[in-house]
Amino acid sequence: MNWNTAEFLSAYGLAAQLPESTTPEIAFAGRSNVGKSTLINKLFQRKNLARVSSVPGKTATINFYRCSGVTFADLPGYGYAKTAKTELRRWQELINAYLQQERDLRAVLLLIDLRHPPTQNDIQMVNFLIDTEMPFVIVLTKADKLNKSERAARLAALPDELPQFADLTTIVFSSVTGEGVEALRTLITDITEDSEEDA
Repeated sequence: MNWNTAEFLSAYGLAAQLPESTTPEIAFAGRSNVGKSTLINKLFQRKNLARVSSVPGKTATINFYRCSGVTFADLPGYGYAKTAKTELRRWQELINAYLQQERDLRAVLLLIDLRHPPTQNDIQMVNFLIDTEMPFVIVLTKADKLNKSERAARLAALPDELPQFADLTTIVFSSVTGEGVEALRTLITDITEDSEEDA
């Protein structure tokens, strides 16, 4: 996969607007301000492919990107308390519609902030993905913000915090050091490689 060729395709704010799935897809999910846009930019070596905001809940649409015959979907962040209930309901319906549609969804990359225990929303998402047998990977973000002992403590706590942890695939990620970038690229390439032959 040529990671430098990524381009923004479109954004949709309502479930009824979502386009049909025509290529293999990878989705990015996680709570508000967990670093999805930052990860996308790092993955594709672009500064502003995905808009990064310090304001939680900024991404209110599903943003689609395309790279080497693979579609990438950046889902709205969940769990931002200050968002109006009607808006939260729309986001939830949008995310649920995307995940439950007939799509060639190869994996969900579920981002969780390594600095803190998973939120109740994180755990609900993990359980949803397990229950629906959706392939997913836990990406532990903001690893550079912890020192060595803090990091070790958080990693040691995760088996008791996340359901079925022993069966989960986890990748530690840092946008600052680049840790985890190659592991994610390899994973994405491996599960979408049949599409690249057609790209």
